[in-house]
Amino acid sequence: MTEHHQPDVSALLPPKVRRKPRIGLVAGGLGTYWPQFPDLLPQLEESARYVSSRFREMDAEVTDVGFISDAPEGVIAAERLRQADCDLIVLFLTTYLTSSMVLPIAQRSNTPVLVIDLQPTEKMDHANFDTGAWLAYCGQCPVPEVGNVFRRAGIPFRSVSGWLRQESAWARIEQWINAAHVRAALRHARHGLMGHLYPGMLDVSTDLTLLPTTFGSHVEVLEFDDLRVRVEEVTDEQTRERMALARQVFTLDGSVKDEDFEWGARVSVGLDRLVEDFDLDSLAYYHRGLAGEQHERLGAGMILGASLLTGRGIPTTGEYELRTTVAQLATQVVGAGGSFCEIQALNFEDDVVEMGHDGPAHLAVSSRDPLLRGLGVYHGKRGWGVSVEFDVQAGPVTLLGLGQDRDGSLSFVASQGTVVPGPLLAIGNTTSRVDFGRDPGEWVDEWSATGIGHHWSLSIGHRAGDYRAAASLLGIDFRQV
Repeated sequence: MTEHHQPDVSALLPPKVRRKPRIGLVAGGLGTYWPQFPDLLPQLEESARYVSSRFREMDAEVTDVGFISDAPEGVIAAERLRQADCDLIVLFLTTYLTSSMVLPIAQRSNTPVLVIDLQPTEKMDHANFDTGAWLAYCGQCPVPEVGNVFRRAGIPFRSVSGWLRQESAWARIEQWINAAHVRAALRHARHGLMGHLYPGMLDVSTDLTLLPTTFGSHVEVLEFDDLRVRVEEVTDEQTRERMALARQVFTLDGSVKDEDFEWGARVSVGLDRLVEDFDLDSLAYYHRGLAGEQHERLGAGMILGASLLTGRGIPTTGEYELRTTVAQLATQVVGAGGSFCEIQALNFEDDVVEMGHDGPAHLAVSSRDPLLRGLGVYHGKRGWGVSVEFDVQAGPVTLLGLGQDRDGSLSFVASQGTVVPGPLLAIGNTTSRVDFGRDPGEWVDEWSATGIGHHWSLSIGHRAGDYRAAASLLGIDFRQV
């Protein structure tokens, strides 16, 4: 085996560029105050400019419609934000305002709304404040009013209260911006589904209409022949170039056979063409095959190319796992990676859950450069070839999967844990030992009762807050174990 190295994966595998989330921003206060307290509006407008500047520093497109002072101006702002097709609208309550000023914005935009109220500093200077100075600290006053009216109107209410330069408040706001990244990605995602269901995996089966109606995503149904034709067009030179790229990204184990490596590289180039031709944001696939025929060989040759695509931010996952590729896309766009995962075993001595999966993996979660291992058999599947193996980096992780209930509704299901070092299998799988701070058997029981399937995305960091916020913006349930 060659020595391990640390390649710059982002340079070798340029990430897919997606449409940025669109954030609508409107600030407001009650115009009756302006002639009464001439210094108030300039102070509030300065706060609004600061808030706008903070949003523009985030990785999003910001439509700032300015400052509203009465209900008619709220209607004008509502129309501008409706036309902007935002993923999230932020209402900045700078002082007291009436709910009639902001209700049209929430009603007409067909977009989730976040209310923020950030007073100028930590506290008032009581000895030196007059009424005008106090009113700049009164943004919290209308929050219950807006919450009441939103509830009566059937509009989900979300809010962040704090002070203008309070970083903990901005961290909470940033969770909603991360959630907007997920909503934007899923609203416009094109999910490829190639092959057929792994026989008997009833939990994996997904109504293809469910993603468009829940998220706005498109599901492109593909044939393995769509891949076969593209692989047949791959040249020997393109194959050699892909093998050279793979040697930069992976360490090759001595078990890798040259012909299997060459085939995986050839399929990888064809996969890239397939993804480009159909403009895919994710791809789930499975084909059983028979007696070494062409489709069986294609299915067995997917792992190298699927891992490279996943490393570019295009989750490509086996076993026809459409819902898990959605979860992987969600974890990817918040910057947390996301590797295909299932339970492998429990260790009751160390109190850890061992989890991972054979096949495609997300290179961003690896503790070192990943290994290509040659396998003479894929357990539970037909075919043979190269598989990806690596250890998940130690530290905090969050699982995210899509559960489904009896009525067909989807949910985000999450659990936070910590990857800890220890012995791992060396069988061509992505593997990790996750400590959830409790008896692993009890964790499995509670996790399995949520409606989760037997696969999910393993992402880096404790990100349950982001995923909870994303579920809110997507209008689905959130469950945390």
